[in-house]
Amino acid sequence: MSLLPPEAHNQLVQLLQGLQATDNPTRTKAEEQLNTAWVAQRPDVLLMGLAEQMEGATDEGGTTDSTQTRSFAAVIFRRIATRTTKDASSGENKEVFLQLNNESKTAIRSKLLQCYANESKKSVRHKIADAVAEIARQYTDETIYAPDGSRDTWPDLLNALYQASQSPDANLRESAFRIFETTPGIIEKQHEDIIVAVFQKGIKDEDVNVRIATMTAFSSFFQSLNKKAQPKYYILIPDILSTLVPLKDDHESDLLTKALMAVIELAEVASKAFKGVFGPLVQICIQMIQDKELDDQARQNALELMATFADYNPKMCKQDKNYINDMVTQCLALMTDVGIDDHDAEEWNSQEDVDFDESDSNHVAGEQTMDRLANKIGGKDLLPPTFTWLPRMLQSAAWRDKHAALMCISAISEGCADIMEGELQQVLQLLMPTLTDAHPRVRWAACNALGQMSTDFKGTMQTKYHQLVLPALIETLTAPEPRVQSHAAAALVNFCEEAEKEILEPYLDRLLTNLMQLLRSPKRFVQEQALSTIATVADSAESTFGKWYPELMPALFSVLQEPNEKEKRLLRAKAMECATLIALAVGKERMGQDALNLVQVLGSVQANIVDDDDPQESYLLHCWGRMCRVLGQDFVPYLPTVMPPLMKLAQAKADIQLLDDEENVAQIEQEEGWELVPLKGKYIGIKTSTLDDKFMAIELITVYASNLEAGFAPYVTEIMDKVAISGLAFFFHDPVRVASAKAVPQLLNSFKVAYGVNSEQYLNLWKITIEKILEVLETEPAIETLAEMYQCFYEAVEVSGKDSLSNDHMATFITSAESVLKDYQQRVNERAEEANEREDGEEPGEDYEFAVEDDQTLLSDMNKAFHTIFKHQQQSFLPHWERLLNYYDLFVHSQDATQRQWALCILDDVLEFCGPASWNYYSYIAQPLVDGMRDDQAANRQAACYGVGVAAHKGGEPWAEFVAGSLPILFDVTRRPNARSDDDAFATENACASIAKVLHFNHSKVQNASEVVAGWIDTLPATNDEEAAPYAYAFLAQLIDDQQPAVMSRAADCFKFIAQALEAETLQGQMAQRIVAAGRKLIATAGLNADQLLNGLPPETQQTVRTLFG
Repeated sequence: MSLLPPEAHNQLVQLLQGLQATDNPTRTKAEEQLNTAWVAQRPDVLLMGLAEQMEGATDEGGTTDSTQTRSFAAVIFRRIATRTTKDASSGENKEVFLQLNNESKTAIRSKLLQCYANESKKSVRHKIADAVAEIARQYTDETIYAPDGSRDTWPDLLNALYQASQSPDANLRESAFRIFETTPGIIEKQHEDIIVAVFQKGIKDEDVNVRIATMTAFSSFFQSLNKKAQPKYYILIPDILSTLVPLKDDHESDLLTKALMAVIELAEVASKAFKGVFGPLVQICIQMIQDKELDDQARQNALELMATFADYNPKMCKQDKNYINDMVTQCLALMTDVGIDDHDAEEWNSQEDVDFDESDSNHVAGEQTMDRLANKIGGKDLLPPTFTWLPRMLQSAAWRDKHAALMCISAISEGCADIMEGELQQVLQLLMPTLTDAHPRVRWAACNALGQMSTDFKGTMQTKYHQLVLPALIETLTAPEPRVQSHAAAALVNFCEEAEKEILEPYLDRLLTNLMQLLRSPKRFVQEQALSTIATVADSAESTFGKWYPELMPALFSVLQEPNEKEKRLLRAKAMECATLIALAVGKERMGQDALNLVQVLGSVQANIVDDDDPQESYLLHCWGRMCRVLGQDFVPYLPTVMPPLMKLAQAKADIQLLDDEENVAQIEQEEGWELVPLKGKYIGIKTSTLDDKFMAIELITVYASNLEAGFAPYVTEIMDKVAISGLAFFFHDPVRVASAKAVPQLLNSFKVAYGVNSEQYLNLWKITIEKILEVLETEPAIETLAEMYQCFYEAVEVSGKDSLSNDHMATFITSAESVLKDYQQRVNERAEEANEREDGEEPGEDYEFAVEDDQTLLSDMNKAFHTIFKHQQQSFLPHWERLLNYYDLFVHSQDATQRQWALCILDDVLEFCGPASWNYYSYIAQPLVDGMRDDQAANRQAACYGVGVAAHKGGEPWAEFVAGSLPILFDVTRRPNARSDDDAFATENACASIAKVLHFNHSKVQNASEVVAGWIDTLPATNDEEAAPYAYAFLAQLIDDQQPAVMSRAADCFKFIAQALEAETLQGQMAQRIVAAGRKLIATAGLNADQLLNGLPPETQQTVRTLFG
């Protein structure tokens, strides 16, 4: 019997019929009625009525509703109950069900469970179960209060689900676990013995669908647990794995795919839970991967499970005797599963869409897994079994074997780079013959491998192997197959991006001749790639590209002046990119009138863009930026043309939709340029394509401001007001906030150059800007983006200069910094706890590594912010800075080297910029410097040695005794094992420079100064640190001028040290001139033989000496 009045019941039946109507007008009218007459005015009646319809209430004619109506009622119930609207009583945004009074909620819950228990149709019960799960989620996610103020719960739910899980009806048992999967919070607080028993019984259920539902429910539940609670449930892992074998043996591919997904999720969360069963699991999965009677997705999921263990616990994988060999073998086997119905590659050759998506193919799965194995297992363990196969495969008569081997090299070169780099000669000897293979897909794969290696072994490939690689790739541009031509050109992009112009120059004629030929190809994708390659060559070759300018630029103008046909838009976009990169390479003078002509062509292209999906629009943004750099101030007259459309993009608002309808979600998922963010059973849809354009527009604004400076000033106020400052808090899109943070300092500088730092215009802009930046430092939630905001802050302060911050500004900065440091400390502690819970060999996930990296970047940028404030505010900042002394004390004694370095660097700033006033903090500074000079981390020794040097230079009389007493420790730093290694060199050279500062600025406090000078000479040369070297060599020049005995007695050594620093270019400008003059004086006064000195130096250093000394 219905609880609704008959009239309401009948109206609801008619409404549901209207919502299911096939004609649009009827359905639209019903949807409007649903929202205005029901959801807005009587949601309690609506939801109760829908619950009754799920049960199978009768319509006004007395007939029982169909399965379709019951199912549809469940879907509408779920959609409406979870829709967020404004609660009329509280004014808060709440889900509709939560707005109902307690009596209605209780009645609806009861009816839902009744419908759920009584439903006989599996498909309908699943939809009712989804509705139950959503209401259950509201009770677990939200705090709901009963009328008496106590927390409201759904007391009948757990018992109903427990009974369902024990029901003789398999469909009901399955649906119970579906609800547990969706809302694991229902059972989180139950005793683990009860939970284990329920899951254990479900995993062993006689019905396979119940077993699969139990596995997915357990996976969801397990992921919701904290790390400490997880081990209690490891007991279930063997039972879960036991379900896989029958599925494999029976070739139940779909069910096996679902089961493996559940196991993959468990492995991601707790790989160590599988330690006791890992060996058998490896064998089971390898058998699945081998079994060609299984569907590809099931085989790939088995592969994914094995790769997941490599991601999260590589040590466990290495310890298993079969894992690496078997995985390499199976990956290579999958990688030969390519072009099965296209042996001669006829279909492949004829494809116009070269970006055809093959991500679900076996060969791609094999390639991606080899990439992951290389990055996690490493070359030492992976390369031996891999190269047991590759030489044989590359010599095979079967083209698929050769293709797989080449793609394998592409996949593993990044992760195995440290070992492969030493074997590049042998790898290339295996690879190069395949560039002339009879089969086009083998040649394509060879190009792919060379392109990837050019990136992964950048520098080495270009300098050592250009004579081997470049001629072969250039020749491959003439291949008969367009796809091979295009891929050879793409590989050349990777090679040339990392090549110096001196390396490219001998090959340019042949390279550009062949690329010009490709521009005449009938295949548009070949033309497009040729343009991209020419653009890259121009960018790398720079001025040496000028020879080809007369032939290329007219061809590009020709492309750009053709009719704007839709199918040629990308080609035109590539032509714009190529032309503007060539413009950057050859410069304004070489272009002459062409520079202005090109700007006019770009303006014409911009004026004729009408479609949102026109690729020319995004390319155009970068092209304008390049032409701004080419023309400099000559670009200013074009700003009135380029700025209006740019401002339109930069001011774009976020297009956001709250999606609570599965059809809407599915529709958005099919559209490009949208991102879906899950939120309490719904999705927020964000149109990222609009925001990507906004981001690029702000980036271009930054280019204009930095290149045009005062010429861009007329636009600064509007941009700050409407784009940049609001962009700092544009929380819908991180890249927009980052771009805004980079734009603000450049915009300030543009205004400063135009009006002066003390002008009223600039000071007004600065007041608004700094307050917003400080506000963002307090509110930015993303760690990575917060680091960018600190960079924005210190660059902005650097622009405004001395005393630009008020006491209020500095106080606000310290308040936000203190909050950031507190949050940082909490994250560090949480990571330490997590690390303690990991078993030996279990590696943290990528998220952990990224989090550590983000925090290190944040500390670095905070350091620079403090440095900039001290630089421009000096002693006035000290009273504010004192609020953080407890953090410095904590950090300098931390086990974390990054924290120690952070504290030491800021203590250095206090010494450098506050002079003798820094002595007031002696008890906070002195011992950390001493400990820092003895630190095992070279970066910390460097910071501490630098601190002693600035104390000697800037600290005055108060610090004189301390710095003189630090000399023995500074010498110890220079005498450590490996003191000249790449890692230690900067610490060593800072110690050298600081000893020089102590001797120069505190000479009277140094006992046996002549002996100390003699020892100091042994700390030279300084050939790495461009900041430390000038201090060291300035002191050496002074000693030469004074004809200091220790220097004169070792004149030849001292000259060699001078030559080494000049060769390394650590001395520049006036300092270089001074040391050259001192070197000449040393030769003359010490009576050195110039020829003997030269012969004792390496050839490249001899050339430097001849050039500088004449």
